[in-house]
Amino acid sequence: MPKPTRSGWTHAIPFLIILAAAGIGTVTLRDTMSFATLKAHHDALMAYAADHYALTAVAFVLAYVAVVALSLPGATICTLTGGFLFGVFPGVLFNVAAATAGAVIVFLAARYGFGDRFAARLDESAGAVRRLREGIRQNEMSFLLVMRLVPAVPFFVANLVPALLGVGVWRFALTTFIGIIPAAIIFTWVGSGLGALIAMGKMPDMAILFRPQFLGPLLGLAALALLPAVVRAWRR
Repeated sequence: MPKPTRSGWTHAIPFLIILAAAGIGTVTLRDTMSFATLKAHHDALMAYAADHYALTAVAFVLAYVAVVALSLPGATICTLTGGFLFGVFPGVLFNVAAATAGAVIVFLAARYGFGDRFAARLDESAGAVRRLREGIRQNEMSFLLVMRLVPAVPFFVANLVPALLGVGVWRFALTTFIGIIPAAIIFTWVGSGLGALIAMGKMPDMAILFRPQFLGPLLGLAALALLPAVVRAWRR
């Protein structure tokens, strides 16, 4: 007996839920997920983490995964929180693991919602579109790492585009984990000093990634990620 087929809308339900949550969260949580909220609850969070470290770590990771998976505002605030609650290490490990898990959830929802069909159409296309798709496929790792390393690429876009191109889930997860480590280290480091900033009445520099001393190394890593693709093109 043949299995019943599911409609495209059924496949797309998880991703539509993410889009709805992102839209609602942008309106309702824009002011809640902010540095002002973090500052108001800093002392209480630190005290609770000191008394219940393991429980705080688990709750933090799950909350961070939910924020990224539902594309809610506040991922950067979560990274800062990981820094001031757990220090640079293991804070950066918690941050990277949670952000990667949330990104994989978005990727899978988009891929099985409509990404597989979109990628199949790209494979069936001809001309410049087909050549572009083949070029990306031949240099997939470089392409994925560059999207993660360049700060100008929004995190949600870097989760969505690979799903539309038919990238494998393990390759996506690996490049996400590796690619977000540099920026995560910087923001976790900023978060680890958040107590001192609050005591001085200052706010963290949320545009720190675009400072020359940080942007330069990130772009350098992106250039290194592109090097294999450049070498392949030069040999051809």
